[in-house]
Amino acid sequence: MKNFQLQNVGDFSDLNQYVFAPEGTPIRIEGKLFLGDLLGLSSMEISLNKNTPGTGMNFIHRHKEHEEVYIFISGQGEMLIDDEIVKIKEGSIVSMKPQARRTWWNTGSTDLTYLVLQAPDGGMKSPGITDGELLDGKVPWVD
Repeated sequence: MKNFQLQNVGDFSDLNQYVFAPEGTPIRIEGKLFLGDLLGLSSMEISLNKNTPGTGMNFIHRHKEHEEVYIFISGQGEMLIDDEIVKIKEGSIVSMKPQARRTWWNTGSTDLTYLVLQAPDGGMKSPGITDGELLDGKVPWVD
């Protein structure tokens, strides 16, 4: 068994081919792909996301246990977090505690593309690089 998974899900510009529509709910989101099952993740969830101009989440939600980080790759928009509207754009990074009420939409003329990372709130065992170990071995591209 390998210690890694490699998947190719295509270009971010083609994310609309993926649709998140959980059975038994009125939710249907084009341009959302969850990676947890695809990659066999056990302690976090990651999603790739794209909202076309004028679209966004059509519901407000929060989480029971997971904090989230939103990393905006391209485009611009707004997020409603609790009772505050904040502007977002390429390079914006937003972290949220589970209880934060949230929704967002694309206010721009180009796609709003972003990653969402979820992990259990308070679940990090070793901050920063303290979990890493330097190993002996030759790096193939270093002389």
